Amino acid sequence: MRFDGEPWDYLGEHEAVDLEHELVQATASELRTGDDIAYARAAFELVRDRVTHSLDAGDRRVTWRASDVLRERTGLCYAKAHAFVALLRAGGVQAGFCYQRLRSEGPDGGFVLHGFAAALIDDRWVRLDPRGNKPGVDVAFSADEDRVVYTVRPELGETDYPTVYAAPHPAVLDVLKAHDDCLAMWETHSLPSAEL
Repeated sequence: MRFDGEPWDYLGEHEAVDLEHELVQATASELRTGDDIAYARAAFELVRDRVTHSLDAGDRRVTWRASDVLRERTGLCYAKAHAFVALLRAGGVQAGFCYQRLRSEGPDGGFVLHGFAAALIDDRWVRLDPRGNKPGVDVAFSADEDRVVYTVRPELGETDYPTVYAAPHPAVLDVLKAHDDCLAMWETHSLPSAEL
């Protein structure tokens, strides 16, 4: 893994990671009942299981700020990663953002970025994907090894970016901020797709 920031950057606030927001703080306080592993597991399972993936749910709302994701209980993979990272940081666990560039499941066969998170748990960085389970997708928490939804297929031009970003990538935020209909983003092939 590579890192684009200093260690303290992985505990900091960002416009999409509003960890000082009262909802983020209250949620973190409710989840903080054990050590860092127990806390990270609780945060992961909350975001994975209680925040729907917008496309899976057919939800048109576009959320991108962590507090909005937690309040609305919906978001794309990027937004769910924003909420997960905000909860981790609010609980004192260093965390950042990871991306893969994958072939789209849509008819155009283009690319789309998939977003997830990485966290420093028990002195080990692990990549964790709270995207949400569905038929064919079953990701569990691990403090010992990476657990991501998708395995990249290099032969199709897919890329697993090794960088753990301290802030959400601007290519992702620009797209999320520019749209107000999640389903239309998917249907018009407007989801983030840039090479990082």
